[in-house]
Amino acid sequence: MSGLSAEEKRTVSARAAEEDVAEGSLRPQTLAEFIGQASLRANLGIFITAARARAEPLDHVLLHGPPGLGKTTLGQIIARELGVGFRATSGPVLQRAGDLAAVLTNLQPRDVLFIDEIHRLAPAIEEILYPAMEDFQLDLIIGEGPAARSVRIDLAPFTLVGATTRAGLLATPLRERFGIPLRLSFYTPAELERIVSRGAQKLGFALAADGAAEIATRSRGTPRIAGRLLRRVRDFAAVAAHPLVDRPIADEALNRLEVDRLGLDAMDRRYLARIAEHHGGGPVGVETLAAALAEARDTIEDVIEPFLIQEGLVLRTSRGRVLGEPGWRHLGLVPPPRLPGQLDLLDEARDEAG
Repeated sequence: MSGLSAEEKRTVSARAAEEDVAEGSLRPQTLAEFIGQASLRANLGIFITAARARAEPLDHVLLHGPPGLGKTTLGQIIARELGVGFRATSGPVLQRAGDLAAVLTNLQPRDVLFIDEIHRLAPAIEEILYPAMEDFQLDLIIGEGPAARSVRIDLAPFTLVGATTRAGLLATPLRERFGIPLRLSFYTPAELERIVSRGAQKLGFALAADGAAEIATRSRGTPRIAGRLLRRVRDFAAVAAHPLVDRPIADEALNRLEVDRLGLDAMDRRYLARIAEHHGGGPVGVETLAAALAEARDTIEDVIEPFLIQEGLVLRTSRGRVLGEPGWRHLGLVPPPRLPGQLDLLDEARDEAG
C-alpha cells in the first residue's frame, strides 16, 4: 500500500477486516430473496412446502454445477425454509466411519446435513452413508478380528444436501439415492445486475445502474465473482473518494484488477494463449495444460474451464482441448486453417454441446 496516505491505509485495512462479514451479508436468506435459477427455485419451493405440510424430512437433495453459483447458500435456505437445524461438513473431512457417525448421531429430527464436495467422500464412508440415507440407520463394526461385531444405530430422519462441482465423479449408487437432483447453471447479466445492485445496498455505497451492469457483465455468470468484484470496486471508489460508482469508475477499477470485458482474468488469458501459441489451437490434454500453467488439474477443470467452454472459447473433445473461434478472436489472433483432424474434433465437440 505504498503511496497511500495514513488515512487511506486505515480505510483499506478496515475494508479488509469487514470482508468476512460482507460475504455473509450478501447471501440471500430465503428462496424469495434468491435471484436467478428460476425453474430450480420454483420446484424446490414446491418440494419444501409439501414436506413441511406433511411434517416430514425433505427428500435428499443433490446440488451440482460450477463453483460460486450458490450451492451452499441454497443448502442454508432449505434448512431455514423448513424451520430446522443446519449442519455443514465436507467430503474430505469425513475420513473415518467415526467421523460420519459423530455427525449423523447429533442430528435432530428433520435436520439438514450439508456435505460439500460430496464427490470426494471415501468409498468406505459412502457404504456407511447408504443405509443412513435410505433407512435412517447406521451400521458400524465394533472391534477387530474374531471379536468384531456389527452394531446398528437408529438415526433421526434427516435431509442430506450434497453439493458437488463434479457430478460425474459420484458413484452411481450414491447419486441414485438423491430424490431431488438440481443443476445450477450460470446466471444471466440481468440476474447478476440485480444481485450486484442489492449487494451495493447492503454494503452501503452508491452504485449507478450502468456501474452495476458493468460489474455484472464481467462476472463470468457467477454470483461469487460478482460479489468479489463489487467489494473491490467499492475499495477503489472509497480510496479515490468517488461518491457514486458509475460505468467509467467501475471500468477503471476492473481494468486495474485485470478483468477484461468478457470477465476473463490473467489466468484465463494465459490458458487461452497457451493453447493458441504453443499447441496451434489444440487439441491438447488437460494434464499438459495443468503442468504448463503450474495449476492443479482440478483447478483447470472446475474453476477455469467451465465458463470458457460455456462461451465457446474452448471446446472439450475426446483428444483434448481445442481453441474455438471466439477464443482466437478474444486473443486478437486470426484462427489458422484447420486440419481435417481438427475439423472432425470441432464437429464432435459441437455435437456433444448440442
